[in-house]
Amino acid sequence: MALEVVGGAFLSGLFQEIFHKMASREVMDFIKGKKQTKGLLNRLEMTLRSVNVVLDDAEEKQLSSSDVKEWLDELKEAVFGAEDLLTEIKTEAMRRKLEAEQYGSSTSKLQQLVSFFFHAFDESVDPKIEEILERLDFIASQKDALNLKTGAWHRLSMRVILPSTSLVDDSGVYGRYEDKETIAKLLLSDDASGNKVGVIPIVGMGGIGKTTLAQLLYNDARVKQHFDLQAWVCVSENFEAVRSVTICGSVDLNLLQVNLKEALMGKKFLFVLDDVWNENYIHWDVLRCPFEFGVHGSRIIVTTRNEGVGSMMGTLPTHYLLQISEEDCLLLFAKHAFRNADLSLPLAAKSLGGLLCSKVNLEEWVKILKSDIWEFADKGSTILPALWLRYYYLPPHLKRCFAYCSIFPKGYVFERSQLVFLWMAEDLLQPKNKKLVEEVGEEYFDQLISRSFFQHSSTVLDGFIMHDLISDLAKSVSGDFCFRLEKDDNSLDILTKTRHFSYMRDRCNGFENFEAINEAKYLRTFLPLQLTELWSERFQMLDKVLHDLLPTLRCLRVLNLSRYDIKELPSSIGNLKHLRYLNLSWTSIEKLPDTVCNLCNLQTLLLSHCEALAHLPANLGRPTNLRHLDIGDVGGTNLVKMPPHMGKLKDLQMLSDFVLDQPTARNEILELKELKHLQGTLRISGIQNIANAVDAFAAKMWEKKSLAHLILEFGGYTEDSHKDREVLNNLQPRTNLKELTIDSYRGTRFPGWLGDHYSSNI
Repeated sequence: MALEVVGGAFLSGLFQEIFHKMASREVMDFIKGKKQTKGLLNRLEMTLRSVNVVLDDAEEKQLSSSDVKEWLDELKEAVFGAEDLLTEIKTEAMRRKLEAEQYGSSTSKLQQLVSFFFHAFDESVDPKIEEILERLDFIASQKDALNLKTGAWHRLSMRVILPSTSLVDDSGVYGRYEDKETIAKLLLSDDASGNKVGVIPIVGMGGIGKTTLAQLLYNDARVKQHFDLQAWVCVSENFEAVRSVTICGSVDLNLLQVNLKEALMGKKFLFVLDDVWNENYIHWDVLRCPFEFGVHGSRIIVTTRNEGVGSMMGTLPTHYLLQISEEDCLLLFAKHAFRNADLSLPLAAKSLGGLLCSKVNLEEWVKILKSDIWEFADKGSTILPALWLRYYYLPPHLKRCFAYCSIFPKGYVFERSQLVFLWMAEDLLQPKNKKLVEEVGEEYFDQLISRSFFQHSSTVLDGFIMHDLISDLAKSVSGDFCFRLEKDDNSLDILTKTRHFSYMRDRCNGFENFEAINEAKYLRTFLPLQLTELWSERFQMLDKVLHDLLPTLRCLRVLNLSRYDIKELPSSIGNLKHLRYLNLSWTSIEKLPDTVCNLCNLQTLLLSHCEALAHLPANLGRPTNLRHLDIGDVGGTNLVKMPPHMGKLKDLQMLSDFVLDQPTARNEILELKELKHLQGTLRISGIQNIANAVDAFAAKMWEKKSLAHLILEFGGYTEDSHKDREVLNNLQPRTNLKELTIDSYRGTRFPGWLGDHYSSNI
């Protein structure tokens, strides 16, 4: 089926993640002194690399070969198994390090018991690797029989994509009059910026009509009369500046540039560069040089899906092309469905209309309407190649990140930080150049926005959404490895291979909805969602699900229980050793079990609006990988103090509130000193409980260079306004702070640091 042909495309990114894990410090430490294990892992790497080199050819041939498609599915499942094992090895190495720090060289019975379990794990690793190798060896042995070859990258685009031309049938264009007139004014008017050649980027998602709009402008009578020379170039993804200008066979770039310069000299020209993907500024600079010899007022129109391309090339305002209205879309649809004389992607409407033209009875129309819009998009359609190639040419790291987004139902509005945290939990982000993993996630997110995979929500501030067709593409990429329940089904068609599961909270109330999850023993994501969330809405979760089912999912990395009316977690939650993301926001949780502190991989713990929660576990500082701790703000928890040893969380990036209790305020504020990497917003509550202003100085607030918003909340009553002023003086933050809030301060004067150099930034 058409939607399944891209199902194996993100394997290239998964291979890179596996190779990264194999070279990790934890895995290297684990195999030290284990000659057989090291040899097996080396064999595993060699086998994976032998398959990786034919992956591109396989992704292409699956279009016409069901055998290749089945081969890719088998490979995908086997590779997931290899990644699961390597993750388990990394986690075990991390746990051993923590155990060694806790027990040292103790010879107690407890230490002997720990050593016994270590040995049992070691003994289980080699058989697991051998089982994976046996499966992968069989898969690899089939590649020759399937005639899979190396070096087949990007051949498909040459076969399925026709280059655009400047010709257009304007009788079949609807809803673009205002867009056309806006750009026409830029073409026909003087460039106030002073640039001799004005570059106008038209940016929008694939199939939205960028090329058609450029064709309308190119053939407009006013435009033809205004310019001395016009030219149209279909660039596409394989474009390279030097290769394109040497099409005549010459290799002398200088001569070609001189010839182009002479052709343009003294002429006012219009060039259209259609479907530009290349973001390399040097290539653009090489191409741009001869254009500067045209007459002032010359123009270049650039159409692109990539906002980064538009920003790099444009000298005039970027024109963002949006969807046409439903009325115009219906006209376009009717033209191609009924062929009269005379949804909201124009390209989708054309394809669907052309299909229905051949269907003459109601039953066939109903069948098509109930199917996925891409199911019919077979070899002759322009829709499937357009969407597939957008995904196919993504870098491997973006492929996996986008595929994971299939977990979101259609119409779901998500936040940037929410998705970045989920990507982190799934090991989809690979830091480089000493960047924080959160920074890498932000970059990935921006790249997917610039390529029109994500759109800004029109209803939620700072929210994002995927177009329905993009959501379909994500689902097709992930295939059976992701299951989202959107309908009122009583049972789930979950397979053993399923790794990620999401559902709508208001549609899953009985245990029968979850019973099939027992089959998905490798499940990584358990993510209940809601399209529209009311402020205080709560849902009921069955004890059987919470206490019996969830603790058995030993591969879970993401567990979201937000907005469920649960008061406690089972202590067995501590056995989910791979858990990285735990969301308990908006629950009735009263206490976290101490076993939460055993979650050595835990990165994100969300506790916002847990109004019944008054204490955190004493050993919360033990999961040293914790990076995000959200305990809310004004409407958050009822915490009265922080647990001890918070300073051990040296990688903590997000801490919404730091609560100081009167008896222990001195020790707590000293812990804050170690948290040097905090970002975003930090509220320090109960500052009036600091007895000695010197202790406030020890927090070293000026070292927290990434904080954007600091809230200093005194609260309570104090008779010593001078002490409050000294405390505030010693809590001086860095001058790059963007927002500062001082609440319930009872000092008679503000400290001197609240001067011009702060007010100028805030």
